Amino acid sequence: MQQEVIPKPRGVAQESEFGPWLAKASILVVDDEPGIRNFLMRTLEPRCKFVDEAADTAEASRKLDERHFDIVILDNIMPKKTGLEWLTEQRAIGLYAEAILMTAYADLETAILAIRAGAADFLLKPFRSNQLLNAISRSLDRIQLQRENFALKYELKAASDHLFLRDRLVGSSATIQQTREMISRVAPLPTSVLLTGESGTGKEVLARSIHELSDRAGKPFVPINCAAIPSDMLETELFGHVKGAFTGADNRREGLFMHAQGGTLFLDEIGEMPMALQSKLLRVIEDRKVRPVGAEREVPVDIRLVFATNADLASDVDKGRFRADLYYRINVMQIYLAPLRDRERDVVELADLFMHKLSQQLGMPPVHIDNAARSMMLAYHWPGNVRELRNLIERSLILGRFPNDLRGGSPSPVASGTLDDVERRHILAVLEELGGNRDEASRRLGVSRKTIDRKLSSWHG
Repeated sequence: MQQEVIPKPRGVAQESEFGPWLAKASILVVDDEPGIRNFLMRTLEPRCKFVDEAADTAEASRKLDERHFDIVILDNIMPKKTGLEWLTEQRAIGLYAEAILMTAYADLETAILAIRAGAADFLLKPFRSNQLLNAISRSLDRIQLQRENFALKYELKAASDHLFLRDRLVGSSATIQQTREMISRVAPLPTSVLLTGESGTGKEVLARSIHELSDRAGKPFVPINCAAIPSDMLETELFGHVKGAFTGADNRREGLFMHAQGGTLFLDEIGEMPMALQSKLLRVIEDRKVRPVGAEREVPVDIRLVFATNADLASDVDKGRFRADLYYRINVMQIYLAPLRDRERDVVELADLFMHKLSQQLGMPPVHIDNAARSMMLAYHWPGNVRELRNLIERSLILGRFPNDLRGGSPSPVASGTLDDVERRHILAVLEELGGNRDEASRRLGVSRKTIDRKLSSWHG
């Protein structure tokens, strides 16, 4: 085999020839021939973060048990067990690394078997160093692209106020100024953050602001609403699964923790997470490793964790609904987002923003926010917070005017009484308007269906 070793890289320009991810990659070389291993090690060690070698599949299995590798470069013809046989076995117990197969035989049968075993690329012997480096670069680019695409598609499934507010907190009140200051202090740190406040106050916007001000801003931001995913599916959604882990698991799948690799994972409605899963989450937070469902190995994850809840977690701990050890682990830095009624004139600034953005989106002329409407906005209690304000602006655009209760100058019928009374009347009014449709009511109010059910149960005994 004619083997050409490219000179050791000396600068960024040379390294970038093979993509930005090569220098961060960990690679395992598996081949029974010492000469091939030596060639691969000399080629890869100057360019990669970590490179290791194994002379047979048994040694390779032991090294995979010890640490995670991004890429496995694997010879096919080896004593006792072929590379493809070994790769098939490893996929079944949780190998998520990309595999590049080295072979001297480019026949159709080998190609079909390699695809079935989950090999990402071929290197036909003899090959040159640049062919090897290009194959690795393609695999690393594919991993990153798949994760970014998945994160974007997942994010687009949820219609949220962040589509308009995106990565900034709107408002000039003293309360929101203090929140901005807190964010600027905590964002550059790796510390986990717990965001608290009523539903609809904009906790996801707050989480995005933390992400954008951190050193992970160029990496994925993956939001997860724990209350919106069925409890029996949440574990595999978060941690992934191997092929055959359960009925219907026809292929291996990376979980959202792995798709957020290098970025920020936002776990909203953390108080709704089932108790059985809370212990597994605690272990992930402490070890920074996830175990996909059905896997025998853990996969390391490098992520920033931000949590949010509208519940009183301390009270839930006392009532046995939330694990105390998890609560103390995530409650390192807590940021409270005040309700809209306590943010002075922020409601007017938000109304102006929503009017501008929504009128463009709907293709409708904006409705003038006159002094009467502004006064009523400032007087209203806003139990649904920013989400309710957004819905009001959208409804006004469709009608071509503000609803009569805001234009008439009279106090809102739900603006008096205790907060619990206001919340109760508002939820019941929405349910009555929707003919008792709890799913639609939860969507409109911006809370989970479980929250609606729980509150109705408590009100009706």
